[in-house]
Amino acid sequence: MPHIPIGQTLSEFIDWLLVQVPWLFDGISAVMQALVDGLTRALTGPPAGVWIAVFTLAALVVRGWGLALYTLLAFLLIVSLELWTDTMQTLALVLVAAGLATLIGVPLGVLAARHRAVSLAARPVLDLMQTTPVFVYLIPAVFFFGVGVVPGVVATTVFSIAPGVRLTELGIRQVDREMVEAADAFGARPRQILREVQLPMALPSIMAGVNQVIMLALSMVVVAGLTGAAGLGSVVVRAVTQLDVASGFEGGIAVVLLAIFLDRLTAALGRRTALSSRFSRRSRATARAGRPPESADAAPGLGQTSASMREPVG
Repeated sequence: MPHIPIGQTLSEFIDWLLVQVPWLFDGISAVMQALVDGLTRALTGPPAGVWIAVFTLAALVVRGWGLALYTLLAFLLIVSLELWTDTMQTLALVLVAAGLATLIGVPLGVLAARHRAVSLAARPVLDLMQTTPVFVYLIPAVFFFGVGVVPGVVATTVFSIAPGVRLTELGIRQVDREMVEAADAFGARPRQILREVQLPMALPSIMAGVNQVIMLALSMVVVAGLTGAAGLGSVVVRAVTQLDVASGFEGGIAVVLLAIFLDRLTAALGRRTALSSRFSRRSRATARAGRPPESADAAPGLGQTSASMREPVG
């Protein structure tokens, strides 16, 4: 059977891109480097105690005393291991990559939910992205962006984008069709239906996708360390190359502590956001139900539709 040169074709395509649009990759590299550097300076500039207090307070507000106590003890342990700077560098990389993956994934998920052709086209691409070995992402990333933090961010973003697309599409498709049809019957435009009905009701699923995006981004930190990205990944990679069991174990512990904190925080934030959204919809429904029909803003539209049709759902 003849050999099909898929790899050679891809290599030639990458070479062609590097020749034709080098300015595009230089621009992407500059923007990502600036984002990571700025966030890293913000996280490492103040004393560790300041950010520990901020993280603990955020955990207390979002989840309660249990997560707040864990956050305090976890980050104090990281400081005692002398890995605070590395942890903040990793956090900056993860936040930038997860933010970019969310900004790309959520709109794609919305398009996939609203257009079947987009969903059918995106499905095999997402399957390929989720099943491709993580080290494979580093090859084109290093070709396009060289060695450093930028290829790590790019590889992490591509690897973690799939859950954002899938769970956003799933959440919007699971919205009660009667709600959408009622909004449409009262004259709501498609954008109003999306903004006022579908996105608020799909918010728990979307936040679950964001949570998974962050977890996948964290799972890439060691791989990103192979490209020269600073942080806990470089600590683990250096420990492996030097057979330093102690440093490798401490770096791994710091990754686990950070992962648990981000997982619990984003999961709790998703639940609170869903409850807040439902409470806000119910409050608007109650307020508008008592508004006199002769008022100037009582024209048929999505606002009144929401008041009449959402109250039974809560």
